[in-house]
Amino acid sequence: MTQHVWGYLPEYEKERADILDAVDTVFGSGQLVLGKSVRSFEEEFAAYNGVAHCVGVDNGTNAIVLGLRALGIGPGDEVITVSNTAAPTVIAINAVGAVPVFVDIDPDTYLMDVGQVAAAITPRTRCLLPVHLYGQCVDMAPLKALAAEHGLVVLEDCAQAHGARHHGRIAGSMGDAAAFSFYPTKVLGAYGDGGATVSDDPAVDARLRRLRFYGMEDRYYVVETPGYNSRLDEVQAEILRRKLTRLDGYIERRRAIAARYAEAFAGTDIVTPKLAPGNDHVYYVYVVRHPRRDELIEALKAHDIHLNISYPWPVHEQEGFAHLGYAPDDLPVTSRVAKEIFSLPMYASLSDAEQERVIEKVLDVAGRL
Repeated sequence: MTQHVWGYLPEYEKERADILDAVDTVFGSGQLVLGKSVRSFEEEFAAYNGVAHCVGVDNGTNAIVLGLRALGIGPGDEVITVSNTAAPTVIAINAVGAVPVFVDIDPDTYLMDVGQVAAAITPRTRCLLPVHLYGQCVDMAPLKALAAEHGLVVLEDCAQAHGARHHGRIAGSMGDAAAFSFYPTKVLGAYGDGGATVSDDPAVDARLRRLRFYGMEDRYYVVETPGYNSRLDEVQAEILRRKLTRLDGYIERRRAIAARYAEAFAGTDIVTPKLAPGNDHVYYVYVVRHPRRDELIEALKAHDIHLNISYPWPVHEQEGFAHLGYAPDDLPVTSRVAKEIFSLPMYASLSDAEQERVIEKVLDVAGRL
């Protein structure tokens, strides 16, 4: 039996009738672009996240791009974020002409080390972009205090944190705006690409709606400011509507899987995730550490268990971002943990038997290294 870190087929088998009904609902609606399904999903997702506005877009990367532009971020502005993230976070900053500035991460949670942010602020800094990584939130109170002190905006990257909470506040409700991805692997995943940007500010919402539709307002072909074709697809929106009603159940299951891993690996060389104070984790991925990570992953392939690394190459070490001028030692914690972290299978439809097999083989292989 082949085991990967994620798979959608068991979920599809269970939810197939509802997914296909969602497709049929859209195809029979008479409107295939920016119709009832997108509008309804936007209302329902905004309500779930406790915000006033939601704008559905075509993917999570553009959710960040449009969020930055709607907040007034553009060429030459500096945006403080982390290198331990999926590259699209930084690609989005680059796409609006802004300059990413990296701070290091906490060695236990791998989240932004907020204690380093103040020293990274310069006269060109315009935005703080915390990444709620792996399923839990960055410590937002000090970030918001810094933003208020220096006149900065805060855009939350919530691509990996649907439903996560920080001191009772849900991810996406704590900044000036927040960006979500609905890529199929996500806690709330579509059956294709999708994303959304949320905000409580009606002016930001209005700018987002123009930006996702070429820069047009009410009249087609009348561009008020150059924008994009970044609309959330009607079919994906209808599927997401259905899955949103099951999101809390997905999260509950992920937490049960995480608890079983934590119990199984207690007292071993496998370092399990640390929960930051005040956080409710949703375990988008279950990231662990081992000093002989590469050997462990390679040995598990013989048992048909194929794991991945989130992320093996920090953004500041990648060739495409060499122009930023960072050396690996500039972010020592980020560079160090990238050599040891890897992900175990984590998705709501992972069976107990599948997880037990992974645990058994990981313990066996790790014990012989």
